[in-house]
Amino acid sequence: MANLILNSVLSLGAMGLIFGSGLAYASKKFAVEVDPRVEDINEVLPGANCGGCGYPGCNGLAVAIVNGEAPITACPVGGSDLADKIGNIMGMTAETGEKKVARVICKGTCNNAKDKAQYHGIQDCRAAAMIISGPKSCQYGCLGLGTCVNVCQFGAIVIKDDIAQIDKDKCVTCGKCLEVCPKAVIAWAPYGQDVVVDCNSKEFGKDVKVKCTVGCIGCKICVKACPFEAITFDNNLAKIDYSKCTHCMVCVEKCPTKAISGDLSKRKKAIIEEDKCIGCTICKKKCPVDAVSGELKSKHEIDEQKCIGCSECFKKCPKQAIKMK
Repeated sequence: MANLILNSVLSLGAMGLIFGSGLAYASKKFAVEVDPRVEDINEVLPGANCGGCGYPGCNGLAVAIVNGEAPITACPVGGSDLADKIGNIMGMTAETGEKKVARVICKGTCNNAKDKAQYHGIQDCRAAAMIISGPKSCQYGCLGLGTCVNVCQFGAIVIKDDIAQIDKDKCVTCGKCLEVCPKAVIAWAPYGQDVVVDCNSKEFGKDVKVKCTVGCIGCKICVKACPFEAITFDNNLAKIDYSKCTHCMVCVEKCPTKAISGDLSKRKKAIIEEDKCIGCTICKKKCPVDAVSGELKSKHEIDEQKCIGCSECFKKCPKQAIKMK
């Protein structure tokens, strides 16, 4: 009996040794070489594994970057600093634009928007939207039940006055909130964009006003007033082309329902430094509101009351004689 046990142990040991040697040989023979840059990129990635880049976790993104399938700016969490680090690893230069953040394009708070019913069901926007499009009169507005709050891993969203509000400094552009919002009331906007049409309604005129006091009524006043043709009109709703917007805030002033957000107290004014001005008249020609006066080769002046702070004169001045304050 003892010999049988001993032989069994020896046999199993020998088999284990043979199989182990075979596996060790196979692991070397058929090993897939991993580009060392993948590990280097993995080390600098934040490790959030949020999926905002569109790849399965940070390791998936690292592999995609090395394989040339994803740009070095693909991580929405790390920002430009991370892109520079990855660029150094890959021997590339990061070309980054202004960061975009998620924004709730709705002002339908409990004070501004009316309800058509009381909702006592599951505290989830998707569930509420399945019942007569939710309790709010405006079928396009934020329901404020916090579905976006629950999916945000970075604490960037809170519910205040019955609508979601996003902290742009905490937003990492992962896009999870956009995916779960049943009303498509969350959209991308540049980080520094203060002028935004905060309305999602596709209705028109009176149909909007009876439901929300701050909704876009489709009057097109902003479209006509914008000096830079940055506002268009589509499906009964004003839309801002952020690439053309100069933050002059004329639309904010003109909007009769205040559906366009913008802090007029932050509007800057152009000031000409007389000792630098050569009277070239370029600023005068570029000003869209005729706020600049002065003849050729004479010192120019800016009418502060007319200036809308668009910065066009500041951008075009060849002598840097204009400042925005």
